[in-house]
Amino acid sequence: MKKLFLTILISIITFTIAWAQKDSRLSVTIFGDSYSTFEGYLTPSHNEAWYFLDRQQVDNDVVAVEDTWWHQLIKKNGWRLCMNNSYSGSTISSSGYGGADYTPRSFVTRASNLGNPDIIFVFGATNDSWVPAPIGEYKYSGWTKDDLKSFRPSLAKMLDYMTKRYLGVKIYFILNSELSDAIDSSVKNICAHYNVPVIELQDVEKKAGHPSIAGMKAIAEQVDAFVKKDKNTGRNAKKAFQKRVALKKGVNKKDIKKKELKSGKKNKREKKSEKK
Repeated sequence: MKKLFLTILISIITFTIAWAQKDSRLSVTIFGDSYSTFEGYLTPSHNEAWYFLDRQQVDNDVVAVEDTWWHQLIKKNGWRLCMNNSYSGSTISSSGYGGADYTPRSFVTRASNLGNPDIIFVFGATNDSWVPAPIGEYKYSGWTKDDLKSFRPSLAKMLDYMTKRYLGVKIYFILNSELSDAIDSSVKNICAHYNVPVIELQDVEKKAGHPSIAGMKAIAEQVDAFVKKDKNTGRNAKKAFQKRVALKKGVNKKDIKKKELKSGKKNKREKKSEKK
C-alpha cells in the first residue's frame, strides 16, 4: 500500500514539474487584420481570414501557417500562442469600406478579447489608411460614438483600454510600410502618449497588397530584431520581462529582488568608473 502511494505521489510531482516547465514559456497574443490571419487559427473562429491552407489568394504564395510572420516569430523564440484575434479587413476606427459601419470587427471592439498573454503584438491601421478613414483629432478621454468613426480618437481609446486592462503585459504596435503620412504620424504620436513601442516595417514584399512568403519572413525578422533590442536596451522592460519569466518558472520573489539589488549596485559602479 505504501509503495502504491509513493508511486502515485512521485507521478503527481513529476507531472506537476513537467507542466510548470511547459507553462513557463511566454505566451503571445496577435491582434491584427488580414496580414495576421490564417484559416483555422483565429479566435473567435468566425473572424474572417485572408490566408488559407493550400489555397492561394490571387497570386499570393502564402498557403501554410508556418509561412506567417507570427508563426515564425513565436517558433524562433520558443514562445507559445495564447490567441490570434485577427480579422481580415478590420479597421481600428469604425469606418469601413464603402462607408460601412465596421464597429463589430473594429480593433476598439475586439480589444477586450485578447486572452491572458505576456506579450501583445498589435498589427493594424492598414485598412484605416486604405479606406481611408477620417483622421480626426487627438483625443485622450471622453470619446463619443462619433469620435470612433475617426482614426486618432479610436487608436487612443483602444490603447487607453489595453494599457489598463492588460497590466504588466508588453504591448508592441507594428506599423505597416506604405501607409499615409497622416496614419504614420498619428500612430507614432498616440503610441508615444501611452508608452507603446512602435515597430516600423520597411521593405516588405507584397503580392495582392498582402505580405508574400518573402514579406512574412521580413516582418518576422524585423519584429524579432526590435523585440530583442528593446529587451536589451530598455532596463525597466528587461526587468519586467525577466521577472515574468522567473515567476512562471517558480523562482522565489526574494531571489529576484536580490538579483535586482546586485544589478543596481553593479550599474552604479559602472557609472562611477565611467566618470573617472
